[in-house]
Amino acid sequence: MSETLELAKDLVGRASVTPEDAGCQKLMRERLEAIGFRSENLAFGDVSNFWARRGDRRPLLVFAGHTDVVPTGPLEQWHSDPFTPDIRDGMLYGRGAADMKGSLAAMITACEAFVAAHPNHQGSIGFLITSDEEGPAVDGTLKVVDHLVKKGEHIDLCLVGEPSSSQRAGDVIKNGRRGSLNGNLLVHGKQGHVAYPHLATNPVHLATPALAELISIEWDQGNEHFPPTSFQISNLQAGTGAENIIPGDFGIMFNLRYSTELTEQKIRDRIHAILDSYQLDYTLEWRLSGEPFLTPAGELVDAARDAIREVIDIETTLSTSGGTSDGRFIAPTGAQVLELGPINATIHQVNECVAVAALDELSGIYRRILEKLLT
Repeated sequence: MSETLELAKDLVGRASVTPEDAGCQKLMRERLEAIGFRSENLAFGDVSNFWARRGDRRPLLVFAGHTDVVPTGPLEQWHSDPFTPDIRDGMLYGRGAADMKGSLAAMITACEAFVAAHPNHQGSIGFLITSDEEGPAVDGTLKVVDHLVKKGEHIDLCLVGEPSSSQRAGDVIKNGRRGSLNGNLLVHGKQGHVAYPHLATNPVHLATPALAELISIEWDQGNEHFPPTSFQISNLQAGTGAENIIPGDFGIMFNLRYSTELTEQKIRDRIHAILDSYQLDYTLEWRLSGEPFLTPAGELVDAARDAIREVIDIETTLSTSGGTSDGRFIAPTGAQVLELGPINATIHQVNECVAVAALDELSGIYRRILEKLLT
C-alpha cells in the first residue's frame, strides 16, 4: 500500500463533519514538522485552522485545502461505513475521499518526497488548511488570509486541492471561479381571506411579473474564460399552509453566478431598478459569497499543465465552472491560484470515492509542480 493511500485512509477514517477536524490537522502538522515546516494553530471560534511554512524566501507556493467534510446523508444508502475507509474495485470509499482528503494526502507525500530530494530548495512551501470550507466559511481561510496579510506574508502561488477533474485526475484544472451573489428578497403584501381579495394584497401576484423579468434577462454573454452570468431562484416561501388565506409576505431566495463582465454593484443596481419599476414594497438582503477571479496562462498554469503531461501523459483543460472554493479568499491578495484534484463525480454524494491510482498520480503531479517552480 502506498504512503499516499495509507494517509488518505487515516484522514477519511476521522469523522470531521464541518466544522469538526477530528485530529486531521494534528496528523498533517506532525508530518510537515518532521520535514522542517514551522506550523501554527489558528483557531477562530469553533473552527480549526493551521498555517505551516518551510523556507523564508520567495516565491511562496502554498497548498490550500480543508479537512472538514459534509454530512454523510442516509447511512443506509452507503455500501460501507462512511468513516471506515473501504477499498473496492480500485476505489477508496468514504466521506471526504474525493473532497478533499485524498488531495491532502497527496500534498503531504508530494512535499515529503520533494524535500527529501531537494532539502535546500528555492523559495518556500506553505500549507493553509481549514475545517470551515464546507460550512459558513467565515472563520476559516478568510481569517487565516487576513492573519497572514497582517504578518506581511505574501502568497505568490497557490494550489487548492479541490476535486477539479472530470474523467481522470488531472484532465481539468480550475484557473478561476465565477462570482457568487446571494439575495434574500421579501415582498410585502397584506394577508386576508381569499374570498375577499379586495381587502388583501397578494405579494405573490405582485412579485411574479418582476420575477419573470429577472429570469428572462440576458445578463451578459460571458467571455473566453467565463460562461454567461446565471440568475437562479433557489427557494420560494409564502402562505400559512391554509387554502383560504392570501399570504402577507412572499420570500424569494436567489443566486447569481456571475462573470467578470459584471460587478456586484452593477447586479444589485439592476435588480433594485427592476423591483422598483413594479412599485413593490420589499426588503432585500444581500450576501456576497465571493468575487470572480482568474489566473491566466503563466507561471503556475504552465507548470501544472507540463507536470500533468509529464506524469500521466494527458493534456489538461482550463475551466472556471462549478461552485465556489476557498480560492476566492486567496486570489484577491494577488496570488496565482489553481484548483487541481481528483474526479468530482461523487462529491457530496453517498458512496463518495476516489480512484486509488489517482492518489499516487496526484502526489506525483504536485511533486513535479514543486520541482518546476522551486528548483
